[in-house]
Amino acid sequence: MKVLFVDGTIIGSKTGAMLDTVEEYVKKASSHFQIERMKMADYDHQFVDGRPSEQYNEDMQEMVRKFEEADAYIIATPIFQGSIPGVLKNAFDMLHPHAMRYKPVSIVANGGTYQHHLVPENQLKPILDYFRCLVTPNFVYTHSGHFDQDNRIIDEDVHNRLRELARVFAKYTEMSKDLSKDVLDAN
Repeated sequence: MKVLFVDGTIIGSKTGAMLDTVEEYVKKASSHFQIERMKMADYDHQFVDGRPSEQYNEDMQEMVRKFEEADAYIIATPIFQGSIPGVLKNAFDMLHPHAMRYKPVSIVANGGTYQHHLVPENQLKPILDYFRCLVTPNFVYTHSGHFDQDNRIIDEDVHNRLRELARVFAKYTEMSKDLSKDVLDAN
């Protein structure tokens, strides 16, 4: 099963450090995953403005292909100004509404303080619901106090929540194997 780990920002390193930790736990939860990392920082982004997808640059088209080819996702995002980064939302805007349909997704997010802990629930989850993803119910939010100066997660509770996220994610991927991705409606 192809799992796409999405590092949803072009700056900073805490989001990538979270994905490193999640990857360790996901691999322990299941050995059947083929994990690929996609860092938004590695792409030449263009604003999505409604033109046909073939009119965007190769990087934008490659991002779409990676999303479409994946069977499941771990999406990591920082919270900036009380929202997800524009580059991540722009990537979602490139996708066809059926690209992520009935595919498992887990969310990990980080911010400077506890203040924005509900942003993943209030902003990212509705986007994933629009795509009809199988969003695991246990997203993990971290803040700067959960990391050391080398961006390693030092909070044991966060490690426990990431282990649980990995366990639930593995179960969702098992459930999704038998779920048809065929579109039954025209929308």
